[in-house]
Parts: sequence; C-alpha cells; structure tokens
Amino acid sequence: MSMLSTETFKKLADAHPKPSNYRFSYGTAGFRTSGDILDSVLFRVGILAGLRSKKLDGQYVGVMITASHNPEQDNGVKIVDPRGEMLESSWEAHATLISNAATSEDLIQTLDDLVRTTRIDLNKPARVIFARDTRPSGVALVSALQDGLSAIGAEARDEGITTTPILHYMVKAINTKGTSDSYGDDSKDGYFRKLSYAFQNLVSGRSPLEPLLIDCANGVGAFAASTLSSYLGSSLSLVLENTATSSAGSLNHLCGADYVKTMQKLPPSLAEHMKPGQRACSLDGDADRLMYFYLDERRTFHMLDGDKIAALVAAFIVDLVRSAGLENEVKVGIVQTAYANGASTKYLSARLPVKCVPTGVKHLHHAAENFNVGVYFEANGHGTVLFSPSTQKKLAGHQPSTPAQHTALTHLRNLMQLINQTVGDALSDMLLVEVVLSHRSYSADAWDSLYSDLPNRLVKVTVTDRHAFRTENAERRLVSPPGLQSKIDDLVLRYDGGRSFVRPSGTEDVVRVYAEANIKPQADESAQTELAFRVAGLVYDEARGDPSRRPKEFL
Repeated sequence: MSMLSTETFKKLADAHPKPSNYRFSYGTAGFRTSGDILDSVLFRVGILAGLRSKKLDGQYVGVMITASHNPEQDNGVKIVDPRGEMLESSWEAHATLISNAATSEDLIQTLDDLVRTTRIDLNKPARVIFARDTRPSGVALVSALQDGLSAIGAEARDEGITTTPILHYMVKAINTKGTSDSYGDDSKDGYFRKLSYAFQNLVSGRSPLEPLLIDCANGVGAFAASTLSSYLGSSLSLVLENTATSSAGSLNHLCGADYVKTMQKLPPSLAEHMKPGQRACSLDGDADRLMYFYLDERRTFHMLDGDKIAALVAAFIVDLVRSAGLENEVKVGIVQTAYANGASTKYLSARLPVKCVPTGVKHLHHAAENFNVGVYFEANGHGTVLFSPSTQKKLAGHQPSTPAQHTALTHLRNLMQLINQTVGDALSDMLLVEVVLSHRSYSADAWDSLYSDLPNRLVKVTVTDRHAFRTENAERRLVSPPGLQSKIDDLVLRYDGGRSFVRPSGTEDVVRVYAEANIKPQADESAQTELAFRVAGLVYDEARGDPSRRPKEFL
C-alpha cells in the first residue's frame, strides 16, 4: 500500500478535507449537491476512478462533472464504466464510504480496505477520461479531481467542456477502438460525424423538414448543438435559443427540459420566437434530456415528453422490423417508470410489451437489455434505444429477399449508428425523432394525436429528511412514513382515473409528488392540478414542515 501511504498522497488528501457537517451519498446520478462543498468528493472520485480502472486492467474509466438539470449553484460528479454505462452498482457503496471518510488517515484506511477486499492490483495502469459542463464551480472541481488522479498515478485525458452523452460515447469508443465491437472514433469529431452521417442517410431523398428551434438551457448543449448543425448542413436546419453559457445564473433558469416538463409551459424567452405549428425542443444543462413542444393555431402550448417520444420511436422501429421480415426474430419492448402517463402506458401496452421499473437510468437500462430492441424513455425526456449484441449481429448479417426488406434493413442499421446506446442523449434522440417525423410525414400536432395525455402535475416538496420516505412496487407505493399511503389512496379515489405516487428524489433534498386524473381539458388549471397539490400538502404535513412556510398552493 505504499502508493496510498506516501507523504505526497497524504499531503494531497489534507489539501481537500471533507466538510465535517455533511454526509455524501452516491446515487443514481452520482454525487450531486451544492458545488461549493464538493471539493473533497472530487479529489476522492479521482482516486476511486483510478482504482476502478486498475481493477479493470487499465481500461479507461470516465468521470463527468455536472449537475444536469439542477440550478447553476449545484454541481455533481459521476463515474462512467468502460462500456459507457453507469458505474457498477456494487461500487456505488464504495464511493459513498470513501467520500465520507472523516480524515486523511481514515481515507487511507478505507482505500486500503477497498483494495484488499476487491483484490485490486495497484501495479496495474490507471486511465481516466473526464469532462465537465459549463457551471462556474466546475473549474475548481476539475482541479480537485486532477489532484486525486495524480495521487493514484492515473493517466488522465481532459476533454474540457462537453455534454454528458459525448463523454459516455468517448469512454466506450476509446475502450473498443481496434476491436470488432468498435463504437466509433474516440473524439468529439468522431461523435458528430457518426450521428450526422447516419441521419443524412436516413432522410436522404425525403422532403426537407422545417427548421427546428432548440432551447439549449444556456448550457453546454449550446456548444454541441452549434457544432452538430455544421455537420448536418442542409439536411436539418437548427435555430438555437438560450445559448447564454457565460451569463451568471442563466443555466436552466426559466428554460430547459426540466422547466418545460415541470411547469408544462413555454420558456418565457421563447414566446417571441415560436410560431404556431413550429416544432421546438428543450435540452437540459448537460444535454442528456430532451423535451419537445409546439404551439397550436391558438398559441396553446402542447408538450411532447419522453412518453410521447417512446411511443413515436417504438412504433417506427416495430414497423421497420416487420418490413425487414424479422418480426419473428427481433422482439421490441418498452421500459417505463411510474412517472409515465397512464395514457401512454395504455397506448403502448396494446402494441408491444411494457415493463415498469424504479426511477433511475440504471434500472431502465438494465431492463431494456432484456429485449432484442429495448426502448426506454423516462417521462422527463431521458432515454435511448438498445439493440442487443445478438440483434446487432443479426441485422448486420441478415440477407433481405425483397427491395422493401433491403430498405427497412438499411434503415435499422443506420438507426443503430444514429442512436447513442450508452446513455440518454438529447441530441441523438432529437435526430431520431426528426427521422421518424420525416418518414411518417408527421407534424407536431399529428404526433401529439397518437394519444391524449391524462392531465398531470409533478410537484416538489422540500423536506428535512427525504430518506424517511421509502417505496415499493417500482416506487409506486409508499411503505414509510407509516399510514401516508392509505391517506393518498383515499384522496385518489375521489378523482376519475386518478393516480398518484410519492418518492424521494435521488438528486435533491426534496420529495417528488406525481398525480394524474381524467380532468376535462376545458377545466381550469386549478382543477387539473388539485390532486397533486392535495397530495403535496399531505406530504408536507407528514414531514412536519414549518406551517408558516407551507406553500400556499398546497391544499
């Protein structure tokens, strides 16, 4: 353990002390909290990423510094495994333990225990590739990360400011380079060339689409979308809005995918730019979530969320598989969470298998791997499509017997190149949506008419201890606090088609309340949100929130 016990190692650890009054937790999105208390976490993540690489015989491990859709003052960090997937779940506990070691001596002892129990050979090489989003706190956090990488002797590759999905892509690309499973060139240029080439092939010969307006959330997606636009050329015109990446406090503020989904209205900054019938979409702060929307002829806002994207994409892939003559060999399935609108679940269940899993990318991703083609999208707009290894080989080697089968098979092969299968990717998913709209000749309104969402609302309730709220049945039922679920059930029974669930956030100190009911479209907003705010009031009171600070909308 000489590497971890040297004076240099201890000196670096002492320079990044853990805050004494805070307990960190590695969750679905990694570590995420206020950016000004993450210094020690980034130092330790650098060490952990290096150890993870050593454990995996020197394969590249990724580190992404971002807080995604959170406010600008927050930040976070997550580790990406060599295939571009989330950190192996068993290592999440290691990350939490290491981040909470109280002193440098405790840290060294905790690392010593990890090396021993997981049998890491410290003589193996360590290789880490990392990037960050545009948050101001990212600069100092990168410095802390680099100290951690230096402490463990890792070879580091700094990709600067980029999107989370591009970092995931690059991790997989660099680890598969030169193999039969090569995922692409391990560079940003390789990413943009791969997506744009596949998109251009898929829309070749078709009528050009109208320009697409993109709300870039004043985040890193603005840079990536601008670069993508130059690669796409005339195949798709992009109009970029909310690109103020250097304006303090602008990131995700009154814009972005989370704002659109939560508030269910047009970002104010777009009011003067949107025309009736025009397609538009919002990215989030690190460009891994996508939300479409449009205004009808009366300038009424309509949202096309992850459920709508899943319905559009899944049906298109099912039709291509059938047209390729592979419907008996390639089975397509959908994975959703409890946040999926009940109308979408009903629509999809009539057409293909639907699986419900707990919230979190790792749950959706793993469930999707059980299908030949697994489509997963959370209602918040995060999702992708996975083609199993056997399906990819089948599509690559299948010999079509008719021109129609050849065309469908070619489209499926290009889709495999267009879709970023490592993680939800707003830009890749955006191009996927545009491909389907082009092939179907759908307007935004025609897409929206596939089914009608039940009116719904998502409400955040600030609580002292979100861990007091525990769930079961894919997070659709509460088991703690005792008695709260029965009160929610009683409320729901009062509403036609009512459904509501409560779950603790994995990224913020809040509890999330989701509710939907079959309220008439012409009903005013208060009627359409009543169930959600009644349940929110129950949660706030159960959590013993301060009565003087109780939000007035909580019923």
